[in-house]
Amino acid sequence: MEAMYYKKLEDNMVKCHLCPHGCTISEGNVGVCKVRKNIEGTLISLNYGKHTSYAYDKIEKKPLYHFYPGSNIFSIGSFGCNLACDFCQNWEIAQQKSLTMEIEDDDILLLGKSRGSIGIAYTYNEPSISYEYVYHMSRLAKRRGLKNVLVTNGYINEEPLKELLPYIDAMNIDLKSMDDNFYKNICKGSLQPVLKTIQLASKYTHVEITNLVIERKNSSPEEIHRLAEWIANIDKGIPLHLTKYFPAYKMKLSETKYEVLTAAKKIAEEYLDYVYIGNVWGIDNNTYCPNCHNELIRRYHDGEVTGIKDKKCTSCGEKLNILY
Repeated sequence: MEAMYYKKLEDNMVKCHLCPHGCTISEGNVGVCKVRKNIEGTLISLNYGKHTSYAYDKIEKKPLYHFYPGSNIFSIGSFGCNLACDFCQNWEIAQQKSLTMEIEDDDILLLGKSRGSIGIAYTYNEPSISYEYVYHMSRLAKRRGLKNVLVTNGYINEEPLKELLPYIDAMNIDLKSMDDNFYKNICKGSLQPVLKTIQLASKYTHVEITNLVIERKNSSPEEIHRLAEWIANIDKGIPLHLTKYFPAYKMKLSETKYEVLTAAKKIAEEYLDYVYIGNVWGIDNNTYCPNCHNELIRRYHDGEVTGIKDKKCTSCGEKLNILY
């Protein structure tokens, strides 16, 4: 499949415009993402329609806590990524080519509405580098009344993002740090494009943000203050998921202590209405009204709406931006 968002140059070179890397690719080579290849002067998407993983997941696993709580969603992933995080949890498919399978479009759409699924989640590896396929499938799914969910690092240029957003119903965007040096040294990217993605996406679709908390890397009180304050300046109702780091891929630091996560949550709650801790079992991740603290959504095994009616808190009448 010929890629979108690139320009042909002299001597069979091409310039990719999909993400902020802006790779100039010579014939026979691939970009940073490893899935966009210059073949005889044409940029080809190598992972179009190629799946490494698929499953029915609870929507909370994305994580999305304010988007149809308790629902199932059919999740698909391919291979490749345009970042190279030292702590990558899915490095087997993100940082190297893996065994793949092809599934017909109609079968994906059928699976997307089976077993109580509300639609399709593009996840597991970075979906934006499968741009042509995600764009194609999300339009088909939208026509069938299915929801489209993007779980992404947010490292995409503004023009392709704007073209895709009308078909995306919800996004979980990974904001890894508020320090550009963290992005450069640990993720091989940069911070500002991710911030721009969050700002733009939040105007058009439901957005939740994940931050993987790594001790001595991005866990300082100063950084958590900056992170939460920046999000609150967009919308203090955007849910923030502070998730526990475990050693993975190239990073072998000890797992994040529970006390570090709870301290970060306390700081973030000074700015944001909804802050959750992830990758920790047995904690209270229910959703409470920011005005009266009435329980809105109970999470034990599945998310269950308990205190919302007509998009308002059943106790105090506070208007809520929660889709259910």
